[in-house]
Amino acid sequence: MLRLLSLLQTHRYWPGEELSGRLGVSPRTLRRDVDRLRELGYPVDATRGVAGGYQLQAGAALPPLLLDDEEAVAIAVSLRTAAGGAVSGIEETSVRALTKVIQVLPPRLRRRVDALHTYTVPSVPGDGPRVDSDALTVIAQACRDDERLRFRYTSRDGTATGRLVEPYRLVSRGRRWYLVAWDVERHDWRTFRVDRLTDPVATGQRFRPRELPAEDAATFVHERLAAVPTRYRVVVDVDAPAAELEKQVWTWGTVEPTGPASCRLTMNVDTLDWPAFLLASAGAEFDVVEPAELRDYLQEVGERFVRSA
Repeated sequence: MLRLLSLLQTHRYWPGEELSGRLGVSPRTLRRDVDRLRELGYPVDATRGVAGGYQLQAGAALPPLLLDDEEAVAIAVSLRTAAGGAVSGIEETSVRALTKVIQVLPPRLRRRVDALHTYTVPSVPGDGPRVDSDALTVIAQACRDDERLRFRYTSRDGTATGRLVEPYRLVSRGRRWYLVAWDVERHDWRTFRVDRLTDPVATGQRFRPRELPAEDAATFVHERLAAVPTRYRVVVDVDAPAAELEKQVWTWGTVEPTGPASCRLTMNVDTLDWPAFLLASAGAEFDVVEPAELRDYLQEVGERFVRSA
């Protein structure tokens, strides 16, 4: 029953035959387990016939999760906050959890969550672009359900276009969200910054997921961003083991070992403040190979710090 509930929470509609196959049970056993879930308070709709199936709907009351209304609202609001990057490292997990929670919240509680989210402002604004958690939820549901998604997208040069995509995954990178998707009209894999994306709408059209041309979605985003033309190519030799520096650089650059206790850092950036921050936090000696502008920038910043001290 727990496996059945988990599957119902990760798909909008399950054909009965497919659901029985996933669970390895007979259609009769499946019907009995669905009836038990209903007895526990989970609103499961059933469609009879050859193409019949099951779907978990938002109910008039919460399922028995030992949560009262106030606790349920608090969880949903907290997940929305975490999904926006308030807590580093759990953004993607928060979106998945938020998708499940919102799906089973009754309408009266959804309205309370929306009001709290709309009319509250964090005391310390984030340093990244703001992303609408409702948009994240819609996109996550479309990824989960293999459902085509339509939205408006503004490119780097300010051009706005309509897009129809087959969404694959959401990837959190720093304080930015990226959607990895197959662009139906351009016949290619693309990455979309979610903060440049507006009015996402699930079309109801299902698709068969394609094979991603990368090890995983995070690797795909990293490779695509690395190929985007940038203003500076930064190359620095650092007197630190590659494994230690990689923990700080993460996906923002490439670290290659040049010896047991030395490595070379390569980054493609539009501004020099981020490489300067990484080098300062590395706590190791380093030598700038290129560009010359980075040497000038570090000297200017260093002199400012000396004057302040």
